[in-house]
Formats: sequence, structure tokens, C-alpha cells
Amino acid sequence: MRKLRIVFMGTPHFAVGILQKLLDENYSVVGVITAPDKPAGRGRAVSQSAVKEFALSKGLTVLQPTNLKDETFLQELRALDANLQIVVAFRMLPKVVWQLPEYGTFNLHASLLPQYRGAAPINWAIIHGEKETGVTTFFIDEKIDTGAMIASKRVSIKEDETFESLHNTLMEVGSNLVIHTVRLIEEDASNPVSQSSTATLKEAPKLTPENTRIDWNQSVETIDCLIRGLSPYPTAWTELQTTEASNIKVKIYQASLIEEVHSHQAGRIFTTKKQLKVAGKNGYLVIEELQLPGKKRLKSHELLNGYSFPEGTHFV
Repeated sequence: MRKLRIVFMGTPHFAVGILQKLLDENYSVVGVITAPDKPAGRGRAVSQSAVKEFALSKGLTVLQPTNLKDETFLQELRALDANLQIVVAFRMLPKVVWQLPEYGTFNLHASLLPQYRGAAPINWAIIHGEKETGVTTFFIDEKIDTGAMIASKRVSIKEDETFESLHNTLMEVGSNLVIHTVRLIEEDASNPVSQSSTATLKEAPKLTPENTRIDWNQSVETIDCLIRGLSPYPTAWTELQTTEASNIKVKIYQASLIEEVHSHQAGRIFTTKKQLKVAGKNGYLVIEELQLPGKKRLKSHELLNGYSFPEGTHFV
């Protein structure tokens, strides 16, 4: 049985649950690498990563390099004398970092590789209407999310799944898979398998203002998948066409769909005192939760109590 000394690398909340699990299982985490502090919010107060806050609360050594090839950082990393590195939702590592430990560096990725390589696998699985996804551990190599796979676990995607709910499920499943993977490495039984090079691949690119905008000319099923796959963050958005000089950006957090043949223009808004309905290609989206600029997130019926959409108003 190998005696492991682990360096953990991660930044967001998703990575915290995995680090917690490693500590709960009494593994020796000799250091944590996370993103540098940065200004956040309207006051631009300095914000620490979720992983840093948790690691400090547990008395762990924390390093926050801006440059992963910086010699001072590399000396500090070598001084930790780790023989295994675990990466969860961090950034691409240079070879000088991932080849350092004796037993390698493995990553937890929130998809069933080789599908959905990239920055936003949880979001894109929902956006594309997948029925299942999962988590995979693999040894890091020169490219992004292409290394030899160690283990994986499948998870069903529910019809009403959101990014938030699937994120939380995969964090729990991923925590257990990381522990399983560590045990395999501990026992020298990992037996990594190369990723398929023949599969037709679906990518998980970074989310941008362009690919998170709602296209009302699409089917209501497609729009619903986009809304759920981006809720609550970064949120699907649209613009409310107004008579003013510029349109109003509207974030949509939750909707339900009605499949119904109609002849209305895509994006046309219909309201009652309690319901906000928008025409799509093959039906309507009933908007249940949304946010206007400078306002808090509201249920539609709350918004309609004090806000009216003029007749013939459109989302564009």
C-alpha cells in the first residue's frame, strides 16, 4: 500500500466538496493550490476563492500562483513533497507541474469523457437535452481533458434538471469517485484506459454572452433546455424591445413550456395578472422567474403586480 501525500488544486464551490471528502477520509493533504484573490462585486472588495476559504478554515497550506511556471511557485510546490496531485475545476496545468509527483496528477471532470471536454460540461449536457451525464477521473496530459481515464460514474438527468441541481449531484458523486480513484492509486491498481478517438464529440466551450442568449425562433424544448442549463448562473438572457433608445436586458431563471401550434411572431409576449407567456417556434414558454436590470430576481406574478408589458411587446 502506497502512502500518499496529496496536493489539491481547485477554485470554485464544486471543488470544496471533494476536498472535504479527502479530509473526511483522513488522507494527507499537504497543500492546496487555488486562484489568486480578486476584486468582486460593486464595491470591488477583494474576494477569496471558495477553496481558499475552506482550506484556511482547516489549517491547510495554501498557494495562489498567478503564473504556474514561476520558479518561486515551483520551488514551493516541490517543497511540499507530494507524490499525488488532484485537480478539480482549476486551470490548465503546464507539464512542469503535472509531471512532478511520483504517482501522477489526475483530474475530476464533470462529464462522461470523451464527451463534453471543456470549461462548462454540466451546463452543456442540459442545454443539449442529454438524458445522462456523469463524472470521470483521468491522468492529465498535454491537451485539455484528453488523458487516460481511471474511473467514471453515470448520472441520469431529470426532466426538470437545472445547472444548480445537477452541479450538486455531480459534486457528491464526484467526491466518491475521487476517493475511489485515490484508493486505486494507493493500491497501484488504477489501470488507466485511453479515451476513444473514434467517437463523435460534443464540446463544452466557455459560456459567453453570445451562446447564453435566447433565440425565440427555436423550439420551446430547446429554449427550456437553455434556461435550465444556465440557471441560476450565468443565466439565460434576452432583450425586451422597447420604444426607448435601447432595449432592456432580461435574465430568465425558470420557465415551463406549452407545445401548441400558433401563428404569432417568435418572442411575442402575452400577459395576464398572474402569467407571462412568450411565443416560441412551436408553442409558448411560461416565464416563472426573471430579473430586470437593477431589480432583484422575482417570480413572474410578483413582477406583474407592479409592471405591465404594453400590448404587442416582444423579446428579441
